Amino acid sequence: MRFCFPTTFYPPYSFGGDGIAVQRLARALVRRGHSVTVVHDVDAFLALHTGPEPEARHEADGVEVIPLKSAAGILSPLLTQQTGRPTLHRARLREILDGGKFDVVNFHNASLMGGPGAFSFGVGAVKVFTAHDHWLVCPSHDLWRHSREVCTGRQCFRCQIRHHRPPQLWRDSDFLEKQLEQIDVCIAMSEFSRSKHREFGLQRDMVVLPQFLPILPGDTTTSETTRPHERPYFLFVGRLERIKGLHTVIPLFDRYPHADLVIAGDGSQRADLELLAGSSSSVRFLGRVGPEKLRELYAHAIATIVPSVGYETFGLVVIESLQRRTPVIARRLGPFPEIISACDGGELFENDSELLSAMTRIQSDVSHRNRLAENGYNGFVENWSEDAVIPRYLELVSRDRLPSGRARLKG
Repeated sequence: MRFCFPTTFYPPYSFGGDGIAVQRLARALVRRGHSVTVVHDVDAFLALHTGPEPEARHEADGVEVIPLKSAAGILSPLLTQQTGRPTLHRARLREILDGGKFDVVNFHNASLMGGPGAFSFGVGAVKVFTAHDHWLVCPSHDLWRHSREVCTGRQCFRCQIRHHRPPQLWRDSDFLEKQLEQIDVCIAMSEFSRSKHREFGLQRDMVVLPQFLPILPGDTTTSETTRPHERPYFLFVGRLERIKGLHTVIPLFDRYPHADLVIAGDGSQRADLELLAGSSSSVRFLGRVGPEKLRELYAHAIATIVPSVGYETFGLVVIESLQRRTPVIARRLGPFPEIISACDGGELFENDSELLSAMTRIQSDVSHRNRLAENGYNGFVENWSEDAVIPRYLELVSRDRLPSGRARLKG
């Protein structure tokens, strides 16, 4: 099959999870003999990026990559953000998507590379939208109201101002719902995310299809000779932003002398979090680490702590940990309960006391930890591995599987 992935961000012009997830899916499809073309918006990335522009690299894995870049700089994504439509890249995007060469057009993060207006393009293809975040129902994407709390009711105008984003007036019309009529399959990454979309007014049905990781080749056991940290440790992985909840965990290690907290990641809150940790020798900040180092950190951790205080759409850190046979201790919030319930590969907590109790149990009871680790790994293979998810994805986008009347004729 011939796929096209329009998306705002794609490595190296990306900031994290959604771009990497698109790349992972593209590469997995190419390995199975399909062809994939990714179209991404360089203008949008540069408008939000600080520092030098990354060097574009050739995709040796067989994925065709088409960057969209104009001389207008920030004006291009700003016009799209304000109108909900492709603007300066409209002609080029239409030329690519309406060329008739794709069987499937899967829109990913479309917020700044065309908005819902881009859903009209891709005539003749099966059209898919994958919700990597809550952009369909939240102008700020993450249901993180006023940059300080989960959203329990709309205050969108004030919240957008608080997020330093100009309000999107097109959201007050039926434009989004009408454009979604162009989409054949709408994908949520968890049952929780699907329910939040429904709760916040999305009328369109969604199908749940999670993120995935490949099954690593070879032995996934650990070696004591390669330990990345001298003392037993719990691991945190993620952006250092308040929504990720690390500020709720760091103070607990003053009361937990049996292990350290190792933190892999960076973000705007790093200085504040380092100040919170003070001179504690039990909290270590590593900054950004590469994939190989990260897998090593997972493999040797007692458990991975996932304390997010916001509404995640999925839990990639959770399955990264399970992939390395490391249990997870996650906040009882968002998609984490459904993931842990599906595999029994960790524990859930709501408060400091429950988190400390889970840490103590998993560290002190080796048989309990080993059981969680094995359950988690088996659950990963069955539910969130590439071999489990890609066949489901291909079935979803198959023209023959679409409801009657949804599939458009080719040619």
